[in-house]
Amino acid sequence: MNEQNRRPSKDQESPNVAARGLIFNEPVLFEMGSPGRKAYSLPECDVPELEIETLLPPDEIRGPIEEFPELSELDVVRHFTRLSQWNFSIDTNFYPLGSCTMKYNPKINENMARLPGFAQHHPYAPEMFSQGSLQLMHELQECLKEISGMEHVSLQPAAGAQGEFAGMLMIHAYHADKGKPKNKVLLPDSAHGTNPASAALCGYNAVQIPSDKEGLIDIDKLNQLMDEDTAAIMLTNPNTLGMFEKNILEITDIVHKKGGLVYCDGANLNAVMGIAKMGDMGIDVLHFNLHKTFSTPHGGGGPGAGPVGIDAKLEPFLPVPVIEKKGSQYHMNFDRPQSIGKLKAFYGNFGILVRAYAFIRSLGPEGVKQAAESAVLNSNYIKSQLKDVYHLPYPGPSLHECVFNDKHQAPKVTTMDIAKALIDHGFHPPTVYFPLIVKAALMVEPTESESKETLDLFIQAMKDIAKQAKDDPDAVHDAPQLPKVSRPDEAHAARQPTLRWRKG
Repeated sequence: MNEQNRRPSKDQESPNVAARGLIFNEPVLFEMGSPGRKAYSLPECDVPELEIETLLPPDEIRGPIEEFPELSELDVVRHFTRLSQWNFSIDTNFYPLGSCTMKYNPKINENMARLPGFAQHHPYAPEMFSQGSLQLMHELQECLKEISGMEHVSLQPAAGAQGEFAGMLMIHAYHADKGKPKNKVLLPDSAHGTNPASAALCGYNAVQIPSDKEGLIDIDKLNQLMDEDTAAIMLTNPNTLGMFEKNILEITDIVHKKGGLVYCDGANLNAVMGIAKMGDMGIDVLHFNLHKTFSTPHGGGGPGAGPVGIDAKLEPFLPVPVIEKKGSQYHMNFDRPQSIGKLKAFYGNFGILVRAYAFIRSLGPEGVKQAAESAVLNSNYIKSQLKDVYHLPYPGPSLHECVFNDKHQAPKVTTMDIAKALIDHGFHPPTVYFPLIVKAALMVEPTESESKETLDLFIQAMKDIAKQAKDDPDAVHDAPQLPKVSRPDEAHAARQPTLRWRKG
């Protein structure tokens, strides 16, 4: 970008002055407004007015907020619209977060979730008035069963981590029912951080399995660690390096022979859906990230959904209620004495389930498979174009994501510098410093959403940054220069966040 597009100096910045084009600087709400200004106009009250003190105890009444802004409707609308123009989103450009799978959410899915029959369906409506919603959920269960090869599915968990926790609770209940409680769970060193957390919440000790030189589970170490006190192994397939665990049948056999179960983190199902089924690999529990794989909204702490699929032997322990079909009617079965219980109010985040259902039905079986194939193709295209520019610590075959690091650019330019420099090229940075087994990792996942033209622009930006790192490393270290906020001190922001507005 030319110099005219660079940020203005601090003394040039003021509220409502265009910084670049029509992107405006914006004050906080407390610096706006005028006394007496209102954002509403209501008719006079036609019922007797009462003082709030007659209705609530004193400790329940909020005092006045000092210098509370008084704004018109237009003030509020313009303020938040301008702030939205500062945002980066999957609707504005490429968002290559590895492992997080930030792919585009087709707008048809949003439209379906907003249909009045779904959006206005009250969760307390009786089953006789809920048949359409129950049918959708039952059919989504069947779709996920077909895609995964699992024999039963619960849609109730409200996030991938909760689906993971539900799966581990069912594993715990299974062993307890057998009269053979266990005390530990095995996890690869490349596991997602929620895996050991879920194991610990269920009372297990997490024992790490090292990866071999290919970035896969070390079979010899697994044989040494697997014993009859092990409840399960929690693995991810493809793993967090984007590599398929080629010894998966041997792994599941080793675990099953010692009485353990196999939990699979479904975070990377986007690489294999429609191609391979986890149930055929000996997986006993699998959670689905609907936001990663089936194109529902992602991040921000929710709303989300993390259905969990299980093998038949775990069926008695499914969360309640279980959605069943009897004849032509659908109903929720709460009469399940061995259930691990209820995980979420009502039946989870229903609007998210509608979006996932619309995505699957829009694609159909061949479309689901093609999406996975395109995701793998896109990732390997990036990998092939950048493998001579950035270091590949594990150069073996990968699927939907690829992991580089800064070995060729360090120490003058680091992974964080490279990630920040991408912002000046109009791209969101990829995942950095994860998985932990790769020092200074740069983890890129393009998904099936992106075109070759977008990938080529990203590849060229990465090459340009690598060249600049060699020719002018200080410029890369100072990036980004073009956004509204350039390079804040993240450590200071995390440890001493400003959570309350102070005048001046």
